[in-house]
Amino acid sequence: MKKILVANRGEIALRVMRTARKMGIKTVAVFSEADREAPHVRFADEAVCIGPPPSNRSYLLGDKIIETALSLGVDGIHPGYGFLSENAAFAQKVQDAGLIFIGPDPYAIEVMGNKLAAKDAVKGYDIPMVPGAESAISDVEEAQKIARQVGLPILIKAAAGGGGKGMRIVEHEQDLPAQMERAISEAQSAFGDGAVFIEKYIASPRHIEIQVLADSHGNVVHLFERECSVQRRHQKVVEEAPSSVLTPEVRAAMGQAAVMVAKACRYKGAGTVEFLIDEQLNFYFLEMNTRLQVEHPVTELISGVDLVEQQIRIARGETLSFTQDELHIRGHALELRVYAEDPYDNFHPSIGKLEVYRRPKGEGIRVDDGFEEGMDIPIYYDPMIAKLITYGETRSAAIHRMLEAIEMYQIEGVATTLPFGKFVCQHEAFTSGHFDTHFVQHYFNIEALKESNREEGLYAALLALQLYTEEKKKLHIPEVGGSNWKYFR
Repeated sequence: MKKILVANRGEIALRVMRTARKMGIKTVAVFSEADREAPHVRFADEAVCIGPPPSNRSYLLGDKIIETALSLGVDGIHPGYGFLSENAAFAQKVQDAGLIFIGPDPYAIEVMGNKLAAKDAVKGYDIPMVPGAESAISDVEEAQKIARQVGLPILIKAAAGGGGKGMRIVEHEQDLPAQMERAISEAQSAFGDGAVFIEKYIASPRHIEIQVLADSHGNVVHLFERECSVQRRHQKVVEEAPSSVLTPEVRAAMGQAAVMVAKACRYKGAGTVEFLIDEQLNFYFLEMNTRLQVEHPVTELISGVDLVEQQIRIARGETLSFTQDELHIRGHALELRVYAEDPYDNFHPSIGKLEVYRRPKGEGIRVDDGFEEGMDIPIYYDPMIAKLITYGETRSAAIHRMLEAIEMYQIEGVATTLPFGKFVCQHEAFTSGHFDTHFVQHYFNIEALKESNREEGLYAALLALQLYTEEKKKLHIPEVGGSNWKYFR
């Protein structure tokens, strides 16, 4: 594989290209008119504009991307995440065109892309699953029957979806008809598929996922877990590796379960198996993401493995160069997704120009981004500006370094989630490790954020006053009651 096309944009496109360059592989960027001056376009060896800003007229044009790849003599296509990364039809077209899709086979994408199909695929492997429906339903009476069997509260979920869309919690049976109707409507609108199913709702869950790598020779390993429980609107904002609550025994059991899920769908490449964990550390299979995850850097930092490099090597047909016994956790890593969103305004998007954009630097600090000072945040795509990642020998060291990095990160022109990241890292529930997916619901509100900033401002003012007083004493500056300019005319 001498040349790859990255069918994506922004920070993930740059991330893939950096590893490709390290491996001596040339890269091709595709871009919309909105991204003409983007860093990933300039970084690539070649770049081609594929359409106007809307993604359905540019980054989602699979046939045009394949046509571009063929015209430039590309060997493989890396989809990144989002856009076409979990599109089985696109993966099949890439293969049919004689190109290498740097990801799993279309079969695995299709099976794991539907939550019910995924559960059916793994049910013979003795993997714990949340009690609930085994097939899609639309009948309210059937839903009520299942709800009585598993017990309220229940969770209605879109079979084809993710990101919290088509998801409804039902605590009272009389609310079930209305919530079913809303979930089906939202699933149809978001995914073109109104199929929903019902699961027992786990009241205080933690969201923990396992990174897996699988080659085409039957070798599958896991690279431990990532804790992704700090979420807003069912979407992750802060992630870390490893989890602060898993015992070695539970970690090993979850890792083995994730390996079995990968084998169940004949997986190849890098993937993530997601689980819910209850307060007793019982874990339940949730779904599998058949792509690189946004939060993959924290796994790279604690394992020392470049996951993009492994994706490319596996796609080339190479055998994994390490075994499970050779993988070990070293240190702790945190990731904050820096979105152009205003935490003071319910995380609404904040679109504008990056008037000031200066990255934090230092030991144990990594920034994956796709923006530069002076660029506009486009309205057409996900509002994530960057991923701020910190590493330390211990969890407390990684948290401390994250707080330092947030202070150093200078962004002006748009509101960002940096203040929210600081709030999380300073909150006792997070620092103690006693939190779940309801962290935002339980602890975060605008007043709490303002109070946190007021206290911080007070401490900063007191510190400044103390330093000023000490400096005055040291330099013997006299107290002056009034202006004495007249004596120096």
